[in-house]
Amino acid sequence: MPNLVLIGYMGTGKTTVGKKLAKRLGMKFVDTDHEIERVTGTTIKDIFDKYGEIRFRSEEKAAIRRVTRDDNLIIATGGGAVLDSENIELLQQNGLLVCLEAKPEIIHERTKRKKNRPLLRTENPLQKIIKMLAEREPFYGLASFRINTSNREIDDVVEEVGQIFVSYRDNRER
Repeated sequence: MPNLVLIGYMGTGKTTVGKKLAKRLGMKFVDTDHEIERVTGTTIKDIFDKYGEIRFRSEEKAAIRRVTRDDNLIIATGGGAVLDSENIELLQQNGLLVCLEAKPEIIHERTKRKKNRPLLRTENPLQKIIKMLAEREPFYGLASFRINTSNREIDDVVEEVGQIFVSYRDNRER
């Protein structure tokens, strides 16, 4: 059974959609950020604070290597996981990449109260979001499907992603 891989910027709904869809489809849900925290015994924020982004990306790559060994998973990646070509290759090997996206203002609204977002600890988080979205656009463009979650009910997004994935899975099994 193939995996469903949710990519996209932070605050677009990857974890929320992934958990609900996994429950609906009877699949296991894995969040690569949670996998990193489980294995390292520390938070993403602490990894960034103590060791920096390079160490975090190394842990992220190791987590992706681990989770992509299995199948029949719904995998939510960190927003920058797609910046590494090896990660993309591993995620695509047995998975359908679906990018969840949202308008920068919506992302800012969804993330502004969360203090565990190391990359947004800046004077102007909205400007940082806009800049990072532009930089990551080519990588998010590698997804087979893109779904905008701005101003949408989670259940509607779950339904749309579910229909796409079930159709993909059924076509692969024929």
